[in-house]
Amino acid sequence: MKIISYNVNGIRAAINKDFIGWLKAANPDVVCLQEIKAMEEQLDLSLFEEAGYTYNYWFSAQKKGYSGVALLCKTEPNAITYGTGIESMDFEGRNIRADFNGVSVMSLYLPSGTNAARLSHKLEYMDLFQDYINTLKNEIPNLVICGDYNICHEEIDIHNPKMKGVSGFLPIERDWMSSFIDSGFIDAFRFKNPELQQYSWWSYRANSRANNKGWRLDYAMVSQPLKEKVKRAVILSEAVHSDHCPILVEIEN
Repeated sequence: MKIISYNVNGIRAAINKDFIGWLKAANPDVVCLQEIKAMEEQLDLSLFEEAGYTYNYWFSAQKKGYSGVALLCKTEPNAITYGTGIESMDFEGRNIRADFNGVSVMSLYLPSGTNAARLSHKLEYMDLFQDYINTLKNEIPNLVICGDYNICHEEIDIHNPKMKGVSGFLPIERDWMSSFIDSGFIDAFRFKNPELQQYSWWSYRANSRANNKGWRLDYAMVSQPLKEKVKRAVILSEAVHSDHCPILVEIEN
């Protein structure tokens, strides 16, 4: 199973940059999208169907033009779960999960902490999400949680590790990421590429992408029972539909 995760920073804007052509060439089995910034009714779903993703599922934020996640699937899932059932998490459309035989794939868009109020919301979300996953793993042990975590875990994941006072690289956020991994997950990219310094997001400012002054914010977290089935994990930095780039993980399923 080839899974791609991509924060598209607006699916309609990405489509205007030939996202569909790129998707056909990449040809994953499942695509986890974040920050779609659109309602399902605002999209021409035939574009995805013609690309081979007959089964596409959209979970938008209540606020128009904001947040939202989606799943594009080549084969029909056994079940789709929209959100977590926790109201304070779900109104911004940040979680959607597809259950297949042998593995369950979630698209996650963790909040950013751009100001004090949003940082408080992010920290609360992180705690609630950890509790939710702790329970979910008892029911579904084979989990792949892909998405934009809005956190750089280690110094190797950020171009300037002195930025410890900036949300996304705060000690409290990094500690949470460590504890999340310790709760039964592996960071697939780091598992397969222990020394590789690559990024998945670049600011639009100061020509950051051209200068590769980036952050690794996007992760495929794979539950421990699937560890030996992780065949490949890469960052697809050549894709330029967004300020993020896609990540890919291949699971033997």
